[in-house]
Amino acid sequence: MNHVADPLVTLAARLAPAFEAVAGRTGVDPVVRPSDRADAQANGALAVAKEIGKSPREVADAVVAAANGLQGVCASIEVAGPGFLNIVFDNAFLGGELAKVAADDRLGVSLAQRTRKIVVDYSAPNVAKEMHVGHLRTTVIGDALVRMLEFVGHEVIRENHIGDWGTPFGMLIEHLLDLGETEAADHLSLGDLDGFYKQARAKFDASDEFKERARARVVLLQGGDGETSRLWKLLVGLSTRHFNAVYDRLGVLLTDHDLMGESAYNDLLPQVIERLDKLGLLQESDGADVVFPPGYTNRDGDPLPLIVQKGKGGFNYATSDLACVIDRVERLGADLLLYVVGAPQAQHLSMVFDVARMAGWLSEPSEAVHVAFGSVLGSDRKMLKSRSGEPLKFIDLLDESLTRAEAAIAEKNPDLAVEDRLAVARMIGIGAVKYADLSTDRVRDYVFDWDRMLSFDGNTAPYLQYAHARICSIFRRAEVDRTSLRSIVPVIAEPQEKVLALAALGFDSAVADTLDKYSPHRLCTYLYDLATAFTSFYEHCPVLKADDEVRRSRLALCDLTARVMERGLGLLGIDSPEQM
Repeated sequence: MNHVADPLVTLAARLAPAFEAVAGRTGVDPVVRPSDRADAQANGALAVAKEIGKSPREVADAVVAAANGLQGVCASIEVAGPGFLNIVFDNAFLGGELAKVAADDRLGVSLAQRTRKIVVDYSAPNVAKEMHVGHLRTTVIGDALVRMLEFVGHEVIRENHIGDWGTPFGMLIEHLLDLGETEAADHLSLGDLDGFYKQARAKFDASDEFKERARARVVLLQGGDGETSRLWKLLVGLSTRHFNAVYDRLGVLLTDHDLMGESAYNDLLPQVIERLDKLGLLQESDGADVVFPPGYTNRDGDPLPLIVQKGKGGFNYATSDLACVIDRVERLGADLLLYVVGAPQAQHLSMVFDVARMAGWLSEPSEAVHVAFGSVLGSDRKMLKSRSGEPLKFIDLLDESLTRAEAAIAEKNPDLAVEDRLAVARMIGIGAVKYADLSTDRVRDYVFDWDRMLSFDGNTAPYLQYAHARICSIFRRAEVDRTSLRSIVPVIAEPQEKVLALAALGFDSAVADTLDKYSPHRLCTYLYDLATAFTSFYEHCPVLKADDEVRRSRLALCDLTARVMERGLGLLGIDSPEQM
């Protein structure tokens, strides 16, 4: 991407020719970073010094002497310590950059230089089972990545790979028939999917007669029997109604159009085996058909197989996952497959990807990436459970968040009309749940803490949302048309103005960095830093009481900050209330 707005990126581009001239080669990184001692620091002299056999200070002095492109960008540049370059930006330069971003509908975020067709596999609940807290991370991380990828111009295909096929459906359909369609539909429509599943499982375990019926029903289902298919579709339809209720409450992009269940790949499964066999990749191991991707061993050091067909001819998850790769690359034409799936599946997915590469189904420029994530824990640092000890239902978690958020808003702003309070509570409650998850490095586990995530202080959604609402309140009092401020070149004079300006100008880099690592917490950290910079600015730099020219300049800076905050939160799937 072309980061035209970020002063740190501009500085690195201007310094690079000087570093290259001193090093005597191209491709030298000036290593520009923010600094507490100046606006920025370039640390590239250390690596160049080691490369050419000079002291870092000598290299740094030579770089300063050779730097010709810094006029109008930097107010000062000096060599410090063992060869660091401490750089102060020119305030007029920053004001001009702010004006460019303010005039841009994309707020300085550039489009991807190379657009791709990307399949994002996320959420993945199971038919006839309620969504629980274990589906939280895949759903919100996947949704945030989809929003960002689309924003920078990629063609994104959302795929909700639901579990809607396999042997359990024999017992589920038979249980449905035992209850009667009407009663079963009423039972499931009340949202008690777990109860329905547990009843079917209990029958299966207790009755040989029911077990035989269930197994016979599986054969009918896999054989395409019309009546069995109709009953299966009824189960899927009632379950997806529950999924949609959760998605609607959570405010994610997934719809029925994005459903791509295991059943969709059923016809491809035999082809997976045939194609692997023709390529000479299939081997027999303990009566099963397997592939041995190199580099995987068990505890005894023996080669670890990926089982693709069980001894009696049954297919499994690996077969289905390989069929997914074939479908996504060959039918959809995708060149990037993102799997937003829990970390425990790392080895399985790695083996699937390697077998797909061995078979030639996943070759350049196509690639597959496992976007792994940790678990949501309770205060006991074990998997988060409900009071009954069961996995916490997703819908119950969201309902409790809304209730708690409404109480918090009523306490903070008791004069807010009831209708407005409910609307704001939804934004705060859902935003708090999403942000608590997204702001944690996705590879780590985190402890679910209501008090922390709903706090109006610290790195939380309510803190960021309040910063946005505070700016909106400034404009309500100012009675100024915000769009009229977007042609103003802000005048940067106070230190807090400069910190806020640098933060606002870093939006493009924050989005790019987030997508480079598929890690939404990086955008969260950026937005928190922006909100913190605004809070300091607001406390030290009067806006409405300032003289006219300064007032308009600071209002322009406030407007841009609010727009970046709203857009950034929106890319995370979080709403920005205008009052709280």
